[in-house]
Amino acid sequence: MTNPWNDIRNADCVLIIGSNAAENHPISFKWVTVAKERGAKLISVDPRFTRTSSKADIYAPLRSGTDIAFVGGMIRWVLDDMQKATPGATGTRAKKYNLTYLSQYTNAALILNAAGAKGPGDASHPGLFEGFTPSTAAPGIPGILGSYNKTTWNYASTTTPASDVAVINNTWANWTDLDPNCVLRRLWEHYSRYTPEKVEEITGCSQDTFLQVCQTYAATGAPGKAGTIMYAMGTTQHTYGTQNIRTYAILQLLLANIGVAGGGVQAMRGTSNVQGSTDQGLLSHLLPGYLAVQNHTDQSLDAYLTRAKGARSRVTPQGLAGDKSLSWWWNIADADPVMNSNYAKYLVSMLKAWYGDNATAPDFGFSYLPKVTAGQDYTHIAVFEAVANGTVKGMMVWGQNPAVGGPDAEGERKALEKLDWLMVTDLFETETAAFWKRPGTDPSSINTEVFLLPAAASYEKQGSISNSARWAQWRYKAIEPIGQARSDLAIADELMLMLKDLYEADATAPNREAITKLYWDFHSSGEYANEADPNKSAREMNGYIWATGAPLTSFANLQSDGTTACGNWVHCGMFDAAGNNKAKLRDPVDTSLNQIGLYPNWSWCWPLNRRIVYNRASVDLNGVPWDIAHPVVSWDAPYSAWRGDVVDGGGNPIALSAAAAKNLPFIMNREGVGRLWGTTLAEGPLPEAYEPWESPLDANLMTGVSADISAAPRGKPGFNDPCCYVGDLNGMNQRGTVGEFPCVGMTYRLTEHWQAGQMTRNLPWLVELQPQPIAELGEDLAAEKGIKSGDTVRVSTARGSVDAVAIVTPRFQRLKIGTKYVDHVGVPWHWGYIGLSTGISPNGSSGNVLTPHVGDANTTIPEYKTFLCRIEKV
Repeated sequence: MTNPWNDIRNADCVLIIGSNAAENHPISFKWVTVAKERGAKLISVDPRFTRTSSKADIYAPLRSGTDIAFVGGMIRWVLDDMQKATPGATGTRAKKYNLTYLSQYTNAALILNAAGAKGPGDASHPGLFEGFTPSTAAPGIPGILGSYNKTTWNYASTTTPASDVAVINNTWANWTDLDPNCVLRRLWEHYSRYTPEKVEEITGCSQDTFLQVCQTYAATGAPGKAGTIMYAMGTTQHTYGTQNIRTYAILQLLLANIGVAGGGVQAMRGTSNVQGSTDQGLLSHLLPGYLAVQNHTDQSLDAYLTRAKGARSRVTPQGLAGDKSLSWWWNIADADPVMNSNYAKYLVSMLKAWYGDNATAPDFGFSYLPKVTAGQDYTHIAVFEAVANGTVKGMMVWGQNPAVGGPDAEGERKALEKLDWLMVTDLFETETAAFWKRPGTDPSSINTEVFLLPAAASYEKQGSISNSARWAQWRYKAIEPIGQARSDLAIADELMLMLKDLYEADATAPNREAITKLYWDFHSSGEYANEADPNKSAREMNGYIWATGAPLTSFANLQSDGTTACGNWVHCGMFDAAGNNKAKLRDPVDTSLNQIGLYPNWSWCWPLNRRIVYNRASVDLNGVPWDIAHPVVSWDAPYSAWRGDVVDGGGNPIALSAAAAKNLPFIMNREGVGRLWGTTLAEGPLPEAYEPWESPLDANLMTGVSADISAAPRGKPGFNDPCCYVGDLNGMNQRGTVGEFPCVGMTYRLTEHWQAGQMTRNLPWLVELQPQPIAELGEDLAAEKGIKSGDTVRVSTARGSVDAVAIVTPRFQRLKIGTKYVDHVGVPWHWGYIGLSTGISPNGSSGNVLTPHVGDANTTIPEYKTFLCRIEKV
């Protein structure tokens, strides 16, 4: 999240898409309610009429998986409205939209490479940007459909891109007045195809409702107004989930809604510490603090840093009022040594925390780090395919249950049979721990050795959690763990100490020093004499001076010479100079400007307790807030200082700074401005509407590319996302056709159950509230199938089937898509075959038995929200 949860109250309009916040994130919805009480409008965009929708001023139904078409249409509407308005500083355009923000704080005016001008609307390569190469892999070979050469997407000058003067000065009257290669013109040309008629044709949302959404939300683009977008798994769990979110970012930048109070793009995290685990490098391509993992081409620390520099070196836009990109990752000139960069300081300090006195120059322990193979996918889907084909021999599963929560869940259960050993750490026995005794399985034929370790619940341990808004909050132990249960930290600590002993005793062990040289000192006196102390772990994350142990109060103090140790640079500053942990602060007084709800002394927020990121964009060139009533930061001219939130990047306001010191506001980006046009994502610089891997259509209604499933069973670029990951799972991941499976299936959650259900399905009162799995369908489909509420139904896909209790409601509407009608079927995924409540069918009735083994082009997050299915009465 760019903004804290309670900042939602400052919004003038809230757009909730891909989220049922009222049920799944009720605390967030508390602040939506406060915003509505002060006059804000609420828009709910969802395939299903939810409890969130019931509170909305506008409900917009849409076909699952068509967010890009819908929000792309909103982007077109805003751009069209900008063109219609009168140009000039005093014209209606400046009253309706914050043009200084658009021209000075985004890359709208920057000139792009002419060679990359042709996009998906070009007849020579429909559905694709320039530079695409399809994969040559045969069907049945897992991997991406194809890849792009992204060099043509860059700026015309890769170091000092020029700007279109007409955009800077707001003198253009129509799009033809703009440079053909400036970002704003390219943006218009790309989304000019996303007309209200096309949006209705693709999504099923009526033009009247869609236009009402556009008009209502675009009103937040006026200076002094703010709109926020809230999303959750309904957005991310698609083959183009990352690009879904990109459309939200583009819309918010156009409307000047990033960095301001009541604005931002808010990710509703699925559990209480998803943000914290991401910060700590849980994702396979990242180390703690969002540093990139090393690959086998990085034969030295210098080679690694040089490779990192290639993606992060500074770009200095020309023609803007601001003339300096902080390029925070790579805050050095090209000629400076890579070891002088912030990136090097963060990495070396992390290595010092991990290897202590063994982290010495010039390597600092870099050679000890495991290396990945470039191009190899290490995410959930690919790992389970490696398990299925026998490449992976052992697996540790902590706090998750892939036998229920994984895509193509029955295929993943079968894959577990190939393991030599499996360790599961959880509160209860899970379906994953008991995969070998699931119904229909012969345990004697499975050789996997399973270890089930009892874990402590959240209230049985202390430590920090980081919520969606990046607030690190300390939780204290309420009671001792039951029986032999222990905290995850204690288990990991004992396991590592035992591994160190084993490696010390075996002089021939491969990569031995990576383990034996670790600096591992997490015990303390008293309660934590025999297990890891979370307070010491937090101190290591914060960082300290190696020689003295004195805590560091800012990541600006980290060094690349081995004198500072810091386990995670984004958490540096969580401790004060006296060693007090700010995550334990609980001051309920809001001292922010105008008491807008930042509460800076309640817990601690990374980075450096900054509550709203990119907050320099909340003020004009002189440091005056766009919204005087809700200032995030403000320049106090008499004292030459910023007031309010911790300002992003430091320095004076742009208009009050010397040449070459006028800091642009988006400090993490190479060019210092927000990216309407981006070059880092796999499938294109702008989001394009693609069909899910299993689509009810014969052709992509935006691109005109046919499905042609028989000729391209792995998917067809231009119809499907051209770079998405399509798995195999030893032949289990079959692709369905609309002839056999005519409905659009989707999974979702219930209020009464949580995640894979191992906690909630073992609580009698929650089982009583929701005792059996359900399948929800609309009234039209139910009438055709002769299904009534309470009937047992079977939902089937090409991967398998589940039985559930039918719930017939008007919450799913039959939608007209192109020339055909489409129905949705919704199946929650909380159930399995272990616990007080199990599914109706022997396989446990989890909705993920139905979902495919395909994933997003950038993250490989599985496509849980859109697949083809059929439903019938049993």
